[in-house]
Amino acid sequence: MSTVKTGDTVRIHYNGTLADGSSFDSSDGRDPLEFTVGSGQIIPGLDKALPGMSVGEKKVVEVPAAEAYGDHRPEGLQQVPRAQVPDHIPLDPGTRLQVQTPEGQALPVTVAEVTDEVVVLDANHPLAGRDLTFDIELIEIV
Repeated sequence: MSTVKTGDTVRIHYNGTLADGSSFDSSDGRDPLEFTVGSGQIIPGLDKALPGMSVGEKKVVEVPAAEAYGDHRPEGLQQVPRAQVPDHIPLDPGTRLQVQTPEGQALPVTVAEVTDEVVVLDANHPLAGRDLTFDIELIEIV
């Protein structure tokens, strides 16, 4: 029976959960996730767990924040004067927005805090600083 090696294209089913057991992403009800092992298409901690697996094998993978979306970086927080934000922009904390950098690139941000004076936008990935757990099943080595 063949096993996964770096460079193989694989298909997996997965369920990703946080420390409290809540699910943040899953392939349940969808096609399996397809990617090339070791190519950087998925988070490093999950990518490293696949070599050696056989088709049909299941495993639980604990991924520390450093091998997932990294630590939450304080420099990822940006205060914008409230008066500079157009009234039609939703500003409920947790709302995902896209802003344009001075270089013209689109940057996803999350509204972290709103006061009468400022809006605090967080450019960190929503899962930054979080340890993740994945229940995975190797469906196929393509």
